Amino acid sequence: MCSIIGILSKDIVAPALVESLKRMEYRGYDSVGIATLSTNKISVRKGIGKVGQVNSSLNLAGMEGFVGIGHTRWATHGGVTEYNAHPHSCCTNNIAVVHNGIIENYLSLKEELVKKGHIFRSETDSEVIAHLLEEYYNTGKDIKRAMMETVNQLEGSYAFVAMFANGTLSCARLDEPLVIGISDNTYYASSDVLGFLQYTDQAIFLDNRDMAIIDKAGVSIVNFSGEPGTRSITKVAWELADANKGEFAHYTIKEIFEQRISVKAATYQDEHKIKTFCDSIVSANNILVTGSGSSYHTSLIISMMGSRFLKKRFEPVMASEFQYNMDSIDKDTVIMAISQSGETADVLSATKLAREAGAKILSIVNVQTSSLARTADVSLSIKSGPEIGVAATKSFTGQVSLAYAILDRISGGKIGFDREVISDKISKMLAQQESIERLVNITMPKVNDIYLLGRSIHFPIALEGALKMKELAYVHAEGIAAGELKHGPLALMDKNAVVFVLNPDDRTYSDMLSSAYQVKARGAKIIGISNVPNDIYDAMIEIPKIDNDLLYPLIEIIPLQLFSYYLALQNNANPDFPRNLAKSVTVR
Repeated sequence: MCSIIGILSKDIVAPALVESLKRMEYRGYDSVGIATLSTNKISVRKGIGKVGQVNSSLNLAGMEGFVGIGHTRWATHGGVTEYNAHPHSCCTNNIAVVHNGIIENYLSLKEELVKKGHIFRSETDSEVIAHLLEEYYNTGKDIKRAMMETVNQLEGSYAFVAMFANGTLSCARLDEPLVIGISDNTYYASSDVLGFLQYTDQAIFLDNRDMAIIDKAGVSIVNFSGEPGTRSITKVAWELADANKGEFAHYTIKEIFEQRISVKAATYQDEHKIKTFCDSIVSANNILVTGSGSSYHTSLIISMMGSRFLKKRFEPVMASEFQYNMDSIDKDTVIMAISQSGETADVLSATKLAREAGAKILSIVNVQTSSLARTADVSLSIKSGPEIGVAATKSFTGQVSLAYAILDRISGGKIGFDREVISDKISKMLAQQESIERLVNITMPKVNDIYLLGRSIHFPIALEGALKMKELAYVHAEGIAAGELKHGPLALMDKNAVVFVLNPDDRTYSDMLSSAYQVKARGAKIIGISNVPNDIYDAMIEIPKIDNDLLYPLIEIIPLQLFSYYLALQNNANPDFPRNLAKSVTVR
């Protein structure tokens, strides 16, 4: 995924472009670039690295011009090089483009354009957009017609913003997010409301297959066929106040600590919407729960709890595998789609396929204005506010907290979810921050293999904890269903392994101890996460006792998040921006 921004203003735009890209940097941080228009000439500066680094070396914020575009890249086509960084210009340099997504037919388009004399400077799929626009624009077509001809040549998914030397911005979207911001004589085109929300809360969300042409006269919206369209202006109410690190060293640790509040915020819902959401689940014969990454782990918890307490068939499906699991979907099916960003390509593809099969779509998102939220029949927001750290922390617990509240409501209180109790227990866990940091420093030097064992409702947390360690600290970590140890994973256990056992005092406790003894006998070091001490543990992270043992997953993930964060610091990794990863994957 990449971040794109275009600004047309009465003021110099480069400083705002740089600030916007900094706020969206979680979307991509391999390279960065800006193009501005000054005295009818497009100037481009771009380089490898994060926004601050490239700005320091190239003075991006010092560029002249009242119109400009900017981009941070997460590489998909071509290596991380200056040439592959955006913006990309056409041969005559009178058009520059920034792009998010994938152009699937770029090779055939590139071959045709090269035959016509176009010269390419990068390995990217994105550059074909600039040359296509040039091909049509320079043959006498106006910008609208050049845009129409171009988008109807492109296959794949994309959002792009093009800047023309006459001072016009044009943009288009197909299955990738794009939103227009409007303030006093200034217009923004961005992949994310964070790109302009520090300047205005007035937004126009473009529909799929929309194009927008922006000049000093305003914004004109047409579809890919050139037919005019009207899109209402929305006042964006998403909380942005805490999109700064404040006293914390990194966004990741700040967002871990925000979970004291965010787990409660997720449960405050509009009564009509949550009733409709719950009624849809009650009336469904078949419920599929889908997500990617951490959201898939939430899907596992929902499916376990839903099947147990609602006596209904819940089936968790990885969003990337959804297209291969379509046989049982019909008009009596409900799809519960979970995504922090609401823009995850695999999740959007899954819901599109399900919709075509007649299913009803429910969604749980963090970004209320996202594509998934706007296309679902009913959508609930976890209301966590911006999550800038790439690894999901507060969005994961927000999803789980809301899921518990939904299932508790439908089951008539059988789960016994209490948001105040959970918030208090999380606060107690966070108070162990320093002891967990010490544990990392003592136990983890030179350890490359980490295993996390869980049973029942704790198994998804083992998977989530392993994911956090891989994402943040770049170590091999694997979540394992403890009962499966003897069916293969036990062969991996030796004195070089560190094994976390998720072992609160619930119905899984004795069986988990048995698994821990098997691992200990092979020489592995055991770290217990439990409310009950035991001599089998080489070290223990104590979690508070909860009267309702079903709620332990919301507590035991906290020490794993903290452990992963401090392990990242020990390994000299930036926890906010893990290598090779982006916040949400908008390409398939």
